[in-house]
Amino acid sequence: MKVVGYAYPWDVLAPGFAERAGGLGVDEVAVAVSYHSARAATPWSPDGTSVVARHAALYRPVRAEVWHKLVPAEPEWVDGRDSAGDAVRLLNAAGIPAAAWLVLTHSSLLGTDFPYLAVTNCFDESYPWALCPAQPAVRDYAATLTAECVSGLEFSSVILEACGPLGAVHQHQHEKTDGVWAPAVARLLSVCCCDACAAGWSEAGLDAETVRGELRAEVRRLLGTGDLAVTEDELPRSLREILLATRQRATDALRAAVLAQLTPGARIVLHGALDPWVTGALPGLTPAAPDDVDAVVLQNWAPGQASVDAVAAARAQLPERVAVGSYITAVAANPVPDIEAYVAELGKAGAAELHLYHLGLAGPARWPDLHAASDGAHSVVQGG
Repeated sequence: MKVVGYAYPWDVLAPGFAERAGGLGVDEVAVAVSYHSARAATPWSPDGTSVVARHAALYRPVRAEVWHKLVPAEPEWVDGRDSAGDAVRLLNAAGIPAAAWLVLTHSSLLGTDFPYLAVTNCFDESYPWALCPAQPAVRDYAATLTAECVSGLEFSSVILEACGPLGAVHQHQHEKTDGVWAPAVARLLSVCCCDACAAGWSEAGLDAETVRGELRAEVRRLLGTGDLAVTEDELPRSLREILLATRQRATDALRAAVLAQLTPGARIVLHGALDPWVTGALPGLTPAAPDDVDAVVLQNWAPGQASVDAVAAARAQLPERVAVGSYITAVAANPVPDIEAYVAELGKAGAAELHLYHLGLAGPARWPDLHAASDGAHSVVQGG
């Protein structure tokens, strides 16, 4: 299995990073070139314990002349205007391939400034963290962001996160919605009802206000049952099909706009999920998505048979030429039991790539887990 380690620009630029990454045996380092807000621990830093990224930002120079309605913010918390470029150049000089890690539709700053361009639920509540792919201005932003991220740099891969819609279930400030919504409720609250999405329903012959009303009524019915485990709603099948088709057309259009900015032949890695209704950083794959990418990365942070089965299902469903990647974490609150064996099982199920989170957040106490995960990946003989 190929091993891809994830890192922020400030991680890569910290003393000793290249040596640590080389010793870990990673085949590629994914550098966050555009990223959302975060407070990131910096256990390897000689100067402090964390970086507070107060808002989403582009870690390349923000050139005013190339942007239109939506403009990414610059990160005041890092030195220099091109910290991602500096990180990539450092890796290239060290002989370590660098991947461009791009977060596309996740920006609470822009979603707050332009709420009508954000995902909006059936109660007319805007999700500021989630820019809606159905909005042309959002697709233009994502395309320009992609072009600016990769400009003038040498990358081995381009990794696309949030290349689709985000939804209701997402960490936002001090989150107080955990454990409140059943899966079926969260799915309905993640259906975007903005004007651009509603126009798609109208094209299919539906009245937008009627659709919003049906969604609201079904959410309230589900909440009234008191069942936190319910996974299915009672919307008409025809309505569900139109809602999903509208979302998938917008997602395909977003991805096409992004890919048009990349050099033909660039290796494209897409974070995604097999369930087409999934929203978030790894949104549901559309039927056309596998034709556009070289690898699909699944969320396998929760160890166990369900993750192994998901990899096997992806390997069976995706074209053979599309690699399956497993995204795992070594910095969860509870360490993964026997992470080396877990990675090996993912490889045996069909994962050809291990996407390892996170080379900067994992300090000395978690470094043995990263080594074990890398060892597990390199022990797998594909096709064996």
